[in-house]
Amino acid sequence: MNFISRIFSTATIQQIDPGQVQDRMTQTPRPFLLDVRQPIEYREGHISGAELISLDELPGKISRLPKDRELICICQSGSRSSAAARQLNAAGYTTLNLRGGMTAWRRAGLPVKKGMGR
Repeated sequence: MNFISRIFSTATIQQIDPGQVQDRMTQTPRPFLLDVRQPIEYREGHISGAELISLDELPGKISRLPKDRELICICQSGSRSSAAARQLNAAGYTTLNLRGGMTAWRRAGLPVKKGMGR
């Protein structure tokens, strides 16, 4: 399966709600939070501890991601992160997608960190 097919495949990606993400962040091992937005979006507000690797950079940086932890993919609305989760699933990672993305996270009143630091 080529790169484009992996990104746009119709494979079902498990969705997770903001409150569930917050609950999982207290578990051990803690899931790896992967923010696939652009740097300007990340700087304007992200989940504390999330690592930024934009969707277009993901193929070249996939080896940086841990295979021994669950990955939670995050974007603004849940669309780009779904594409990232499909790509990562095809590469053997265990992924979840933040349903509604950062928009849903903010609507739930959950904390947002500003700036480029994780």
